[in-house]
Amino acid sequence: MATPLVRPLRDFFRILFPDLCCHCGEALVGDERYLCTTCMAHIAWASDAGQPGNSVEQRLLGRIPVEAAAALMTFQKGTVVQDIVHQIKYHGNDGMAHQYGHLLGVALERSGRFRHIDGIVPVPLHRRKKYERGYNQSELLAEAIAKVLRCPVEARNLYRTRYTDTQTHKNRLDRMDNMDNVFAVRHPEAWEGKHLLLVDDILTTGATTEACYHALKAVPGIRISVAVLALVGL
Repeated sequence: MATPLVRPLRDFFRILFPDLCCHCGEALVGDERYLCTTCMAHIAWASDAGQPGNSVEQRLLGRIPVEAAAALMTFQKGTVVQDIVHQIKYHGNDGMAHQYGHLLGVALERSGRFRHIDGIVPVPLHRRKKYERGYNQSELLAEAIAKVLRCPVEARNLYRTRYTDTQTHKNRLDRMDNMDNVFAVRHPEAWEGKHLLLVDDILTTGATTEACYHALKAVPGIRISVAVLALVGL
């Protein structure tokens, strides 16, 4: 909370150098952060996140035997949700990552379907890409979720074995080929019998999530749940 002295100074500098809405570009006012109130009202929240058989689970059906899966938002090009994802993924907006990661964590907790998670596993970046970008957006989201669910982030055991091209402009078959044998587990014994929550920023065809599962399924007794910031509407 701002002190009586800090608040007027903060407001003065915001008048001179206003923060702008990351979607419409209008100046933010009052307690608005990152998005203005009008743009916030246009976020496409996932309405079925807490329900068995929801949209994420349908996308993964027959490919990954998840305990539960959920998305916070629905992604469409040109929308507010696209700008939220891009701010976190490409612009390193850790404030937005923690804000919306927290909201995702709250949605998971309220659903009652993500209890007894032993660890949260962010989808890893290759070390080269993480060095280039300076962060892993999925790890930022996982850290915020972990504070809500009160369980540890385990970001080192699952890793990428090779550098891959971006998935953005690939079709489903190309995405699957691109992700073939990309992930591996360093110490399988550390996760034996555990229930892990796999976290990613966005889910399109599910190729990345499926590739992670192929590496994780060799761990005896492992159970997997999935949480993503946004599900792309196909």
